[in-house]
Amino acid sequence: MLSIKKEVDHVYMNLLENAPFNIGKEKLYEGVAGNLVAYACKLSFQYGFEGFVAFTAKTKLIEHYENSLGAYHFGGHIMIIPTKASKLLVEKYFKT
Repeated sequence: MLSIKKEVDHVYMNLLENAPFNIGKEKLYEGVAGNLVAYACKLSFQYGFEGFVAFTAKTKLIEHYENSLGAYHFGGHIMIIPTKASKLLVEKYFKT
């Protein structure tokens, strides 16, 4: 599940959740969360925000998001996906 909000200059992800059966090493499907984040990135480009997406991360996931999404740890729990990382996600999940 993905909940997003269109801000003045970026897309903000309010919520990103996987179903319980799709978490951890025994998950049923690969790439669900990445696909949802890529969708938020795609919308950011469509809105003219150059792919910028922001979200608040749980402490234990900050490093994971840096490595898997190319997100930048802005401070506290705030994370930002910049243009370059956003473009890579869109290209990975939305092949045209």
